[in-house]
Amino acid sequence: MRPLTRRLLTVAALSATLGATLAGCDKKAAVTADDMSLGNANAKVTVVEYASTACPHCARWNADVFPAFKAKYIDTGRVHYVARESLTGDPRLAAAGFLIARCAGKDKYFQVVDALYRAQERIYQSGDIRGELQGVAQAAGLNEAQFNACVNDEKALKALNDRVERTAKEDKITGTPTFIVNGKKAGGDDGGEQTLEQLSTLIDQAEAAAK
Repeated sequence: MRPLTRRLLTVAALSATLGATLAGCDKKAAVTADDMSLGNANAKVTVVEYASTACPHCARWNADVFPAFKAKYIDTGRVHYVARESLTGDPRLAAAGFLIARCAGKDKYFQVVDALYRAQERIYQSGDIRGELQGVAQAAGLNEAQFNACVNDEKALKALNDRVERTAKEDKITGTPTFIVNGKKAGGDDGGEQTLEQLSTLIDQAEAAAK
């Protein structure tokens, strides 16, 4: 077993609390310094997405909906978009992906996450987690030594797990992707993929209520 895979297997045990018994969402979680976000922080509407770099549904939403969502709401300043990390799918892949994205820096975080989504199918087909992730890391400016240090950083791994566990409990997340619009979970308790039209309805409602 390769070092990366062996080390990140610990995430599966650390993440055991993210069970399917969680349900519902009634309050808006505060945006913290640990969150990665895009857009106007003073926007009337905050859209939180819980997603995993190892989640095929998240990858599909990123490819099919996010570009139009970004153009309509983030780039225009109407929405403050907050990305929350989850470890659904293969937790080794998810954890390694988020560690790399954070090591690349805030200015490259979303670029790396997008690259991971695009590489996800190849990773699952080949099983070469390390090789594919190293390629994404290299494209983001991390050399091999930096890559190895990043994915084997136990302190960062614990911080990731603690962050995932805390926010999932706060917002009662059962799966990914899950979207929360000004405290209201899109799609009800179970969340799930949302079309641009579905999100637009909730955003319009949130904007009207904030006036």
